[in-house]
Amino acid sequence: MDTRKLGTDGPEVSALGLGALGMSDLYGPADEAESIATIHAAIDAGINLIDTGDFYGSGHNEMLIRDALRQRDRDDVVISVKFGSRRSPDGAFQPAPPDTDPVAVKDRLAYTLRRLGTDHVDVYRPTRLNPNVPIEDTVGAIAEMVRAGYVRHIGLSEVGAATLRRAAAVHPISDLQIEYSLLTRGIEAEILPTARELGIGVTAYGVLSRGLLSGHWTPDRALTGGDFRGHVPRFRGENLAANLALVDALRTVAESIGATVAQVAIAWVASRGTDVVPLVGARRRDRLQESLAAADLVLGDDVLGAIEAAVPAGAAAGERYPEQQMAVLDSER
Repeated sequence: MDTRKLGTDGPEVSALGLGALGMSDLYGPADEAESIATIHAAIDAGINLIDTGDFYGSGHNEMLIRDALRQRDRDDVVISVKFGSRRSPDGAFQPAPPDTDPVAVKDRLAYTLRRLGTDHVDVYRPTRLNPNVPIEDTVGAIAEMVRAGYVRHIGLSEVGAATLRRAAAVHPISDLQIEYSLLTRGIEAEILPTARELGIGVTAYGVLSRGLLSGHWTPDRALTGGDFRGHVPRFRGENLAANLALVDALRTVAESIGATVAQVAIAWVASRGTDVVPLVGARRRDRLQESLAAADLVLGDDVLGAIEAAVPAGAAAGERYPEQQMAVLDSER
């Protein structure tokens, strides 16, 4: 697989990364053995970037990755970890701001290293901005961990252009992790140009819009317990019908080039620039194999034009998160 560099100062990673969230959380039950087999298949296919969070499954995801890497060379994998979100014993997310003060940075990193069974994290990032903790303090604390050898690179997640500038003034930032897809293009106006100006890469999550752009979603699909998409506006009522109509239009384009909807959606994100790395959230090997084909899909100008016509910027119906979550996103201000 081709590789891309995460920003001016970041690591060299595969052109596609693997997002591991769904193996532990938020998308309904997952099979642990199949999850590990999917991680192995991704590595065998050339994917070296694995993205997780210390709160994914309240630590389960990090331990799952540890188990998957036991038979692999740790140095062959770039592990990206988000931290800060707070959970309760029943799995509910706490409404309090993320845990990103300097003391918490070191404390949470200590637990992450133990759960992953490693002596360092390749990219460490706060999951969201805490309005009560200056980003300079959070980045400064992670920078101390870089100097101590526990962290290799510093990343950010879901922050706006002004926060990017403030953070980069403290320490080089390898990449911004943020939602970016045909249905979510808000970063194009200011955030993406600012990241490029500062030499910061983008790891794009939600490239299939949580399954809407997978080509496998149906209007009558029943969601299992624990699947948070039941609360996401884009998956509800008239919004869902309007969004699936966009998917049908995209399907026509995909079929014209012998590809699937998911492959075209992933390849479109990858086409945005060599500084953009799509994260695919496959938790089964068959879905992974479908996504992998996107790495070899070259979209010509005529196809890109047809994609834009099928799914114009701003065409998505409904917000990407529930209202209360949108209100606290620094990237949406």
